[in-house]
Amino acid sequence: MSVSTKVSEFPDYTDLARPREVVSPGYWQQVGQRLSRDPVTIASGVLLLLIALGAIFAPIIAPYSPYTGSIMLRLKPIGFEGHLLGTDETGRDMLSRLLYGGRLSLLAGVAPVTMALLIGGTLGIVAGFAGGIINTIIMRVTDVFYAFPSILLAIAICGLLGTGLFNTLLALTLVFIPPIIRISESVTTQVRSLDFVEAARASGAKPAQLIRHQILANVLGPILVYATSLVSLSIILAAGLSFLGLGVTPPSAEWGLMLNSLRQAIFVDPVLAALPGVMIFVTSMCFNLISDGLRSAMDVRIRM
Repeated sequence: MSVSTKVSEFPDYTDLARPREVVSPGYWQQVGQRLSRDPVTIASGVLLLLIALGAIFAPIIAPYSPYTGSIMLRLKPIGFEGHLLGTDETGRDMLSRLLYGGRLSLLAGVAPVTMALLIGGTLGIVAGFAGGIINTIIMRVTDVFYAFPSILLAIAICGLLGTGLFNTLLALTLVFIPPIIRISESVTTQVRSLDFVEAARASGAKPAQLIRHQILANVLGPILVYATSLVSLSIILAAGLSFLGLGVTPPSAEWGLMLNSLRQAIFVDPVLAALPGVMIFVTSMCFNLISDGLRSAMDVRIRM
């Protein structure tokens, strides 16, 4: 695969960027109205909010400590007295582990994408606006990273830096910077050539003023929609790294690590062993559905 080939695991949102010459408050009100008529996006947002609240208030909601167990209570089934979702291989309460695990899993999903959005978005906008040699340097360096699948690149970085939450977040941030640079550069290049930007430039506006008042208003929407779709991928990659022993280390409560520790229990209680995977699937699906809803709401060509 050549370095110019687009990596398939990152969705293409380039066609979303049909820049509008005037981004008025009425447009964003229309986006909000379209979202309010989308039951799938609303349901996904509510479910994701409940998961996030459960993780935030885990010390209050969780009935037991996520780290304390009893060998006498190991692998108790769902609905066992005093343990609504049963217990894991060391007798720790599964409900408490899942609630606390949402903290690290959501952090591993949101934090790398946020940092990559700040870094990659800035580089992409600069590359798209400046053009010329600056664009060539930034984009050719970005293309080098497309020679490696995201999961292999994350594994290589974690293998080099070592295990731990910080190294996991750093590895995922480095993985997501290139695709965000690509989408940011693409939409900025389209907006830069529009008439209202040329008119502002002809009136004497400086580059910083053009980016702030003319470019950002038209490119932030598509970039944020694309970044939202990457959160689900970040959660899955972080869980995969923990499952392989390259991410969060025991006894931390994290969904991918819980899958690893419960893999032997699949022969005893497959439903219990699948619970962390269900949480990963549901949370990732919510972010994907929200991203699709935002994309549809922001695209005026689609009737809702």
